[in-house]
Amino acid sequence: MHPRIVARIEGEGRNLYIDMLRGACILLVMLLHYSLAYRLQTSPLQAWMSVPTLRAIFYNGNYGVDIFFVISGFLITSNMLARYGSLAGIDVMHFYKLRFFRLYPLVVLALAVITVLGLTGFSHFSNIAHQTNLGSGFFLIADLSVLTFWHNLLMESVGYFNYAMNIYWSLSVEEVFYLLYPLVLVMARRRWQLVLLACICAVIAPIYRGIHQDDELFFMYGNLACVDMLAYGCVAAVLVNRVRLTNAPRYLLAALACIAMAWVYMQGIHDHEALGATFLGLAAAIFLVVVSRLSASAAIRRLGAPLAWLGSHSYELYLFHIVVLGIMVELVRRSAMPVTHKLPMLAIFLVLSAALAWATARCFGDPLNQWLRRRYACRDVNALPATSALATDAVRSD
Repeated sequence: MHPRIVARIEGEGRNLYIDMLRGACILLVMLLHYSLAYRLQTSPLQAWMSVPTLRAIFYNGNYGVDIFFVISGFLITSNMLARYGSLAGIDVMHFYKLRFFRLYPLVVLALAVITVLGLTGFSHFSNIAHQTNLGSGFFLIADLSVLTFWHNLLMESVGYFNYAMNIYWSLSVEEVFYLLYPLVLVMARRRWQLVLLACICAVIAPIYRGIHQDDELFFMYGNLACVDMLAYGCVAAVLVNRVRLTNAPRYLLAALACIAMAWVYMQGIHDHEALGATFLGLAAAIFLVVVSRLSASAAIRRLGAPLAWLGSHSYELYLFHIVVLGIMVELVRRSAMPVTHKLPMLAIFLVLSAALAWATARCFGDPLNQWLRRRYACRDVNALPATSALATDAVRSD
């Protein structure tokens, strides 16, 4: 990768290792959705790996979403500490503005595209639940549910109803977290209160997943099903400055955490609904703690730059890769896809998704986010130091 691109990824206070983890997660999510559409396990890859192994790699992508929740809790808490000095010092309305400016421009654009495609008759963008067409008017409810944080609850009630929009359930989980977390910090001023709340989250989530393990709309998409992942990330951010390790044990722990995440991932979600995410979240939290104070060598920066680029654009990829895939499936049905074409089409899917993610960020999301922050959240200017070891810069990932 070009040195300027490498420098851009590593600079602006970003942490390459965390961006690489984010890149791996979004790639796994994209592979999951592509495999659900085109059955990637029955591709020429069978000559290299067994079908069960391929299925494990391609069909456990929702674990990537769990890791995203851990990263989100970590980044939000880290940025709070850097921006406000302490969790107790949070400016709630300022925090809400930053979240709104970062998330809403792009998700509104994505919803507009999905709605237009659905209204023009593309079946993968239409509202159909249990083979019943919910009608064009349902777009008002569906779009509103995404924008007001209850899309996952709507899916629990209606079922899967819109191929392209279904994946936005995780955005609703995150938005509820962004809404409630600052209020919790304002009300729970004592350390023991936060510790107790984190422990409750760590216990209640696997219990909830265990109770609902026969229905993925609940054990996978419910707010309570994901709350422990977010809590692990928050706790990890607080522990960063309390962990005193040299580089050698940090690298060792990071490697062991990656092995643990890979092992849990390959075990699969089925029959591990309750505790699988728990083990994965704990391993991800350990990884975030130990790499947060590690700087990458030039060789690692070059080798990891492509994956880190995906991580730095993970929000845009999350929103728009499903639009690319939905159009592809409309044009080339699974039954019409030759086995030999599946990998080339996968490459086209990844390239088009990356190009659309870059274009929407460069031409729409980032400029509007920056303008809104300058206009309505001016105290954010230069709030995060350029030499910060945190994983995000003040605009793209905060």
